[in-house]
Amino acid sequence: MASRAEKPVTVTLGPLTAAAQARVRSGRYASVSEVVRAGLRALDREEALLDELLKARVAEALADSNPAVPAEAVRSRLAARHAARTKHGA
Repeated sequence: MASRAEKPVTVTLGPLTAAAQARVRSGRYASVSEVVRAGLRALDREEALLDELLKARVAEALADSNPAVPAEAVRSRLAARHAARTKHGA
């Protein structure tokens, strides 16, 4: 018997159980465990892409030569805009 690298983990999939089992029945995966591992690998890829996007956006913001707008000025502009929309929508 092959030894496992990690201790088995029990996971409750709830409503996702049927979707995981359907993937196994389709023959694409050999077990629900394979489906879960594939899902975690996909999540890792998604999070890595999001991290790269956030890093790029932060770098872009830091490189922006436009002057920073104080938070109070933004709040005041938003409050005025909201008041104008509320007045016109009434």
